[in-house]
Amino acid sequence: MFGIGGGELVFILFIVLMLFGSDKVPEIARTMGKAMAQLKNATNDIKSEIQKGAEANGFDTKSLTDITGNINTEINNAKTNLLGDTKTLLGNTATEIDKVKEDIDSISGPVKRQG
Repeated sequence: MFGIGGGELVFILFIVLMLFGSDKVPEIARTMGKAMAQLKNATNDIKSEIQKGAEANGFDTKSLTDITGNINTEINNAKTNLLGDTKTLLGNTATEIDKVKEDIDSISGPVKRQG
């Protein structure tokens, strides 16, 4: 729950109790409960209005799910193609760097530090 552990929750409740007093805590909890219920109802109303609007314009939930699924599939394909090309490019670059390093070592021999 929001990344809050049991001890932290008890500490928060203790601070609330100290700040507002024992007679105000139930009233605050009731008010917060009502606010949460109103927020949930408003969210459900918005969802239902969006769904009604989509259905009125010829979209049903199955077609919307299919569309989002197709979009997600295409995005994943693009990521796979891009990352696959990047790995191949990096692999080829590393191979070329190793070849150049071997050529330099064969010409000059390993460089030793003097000192």
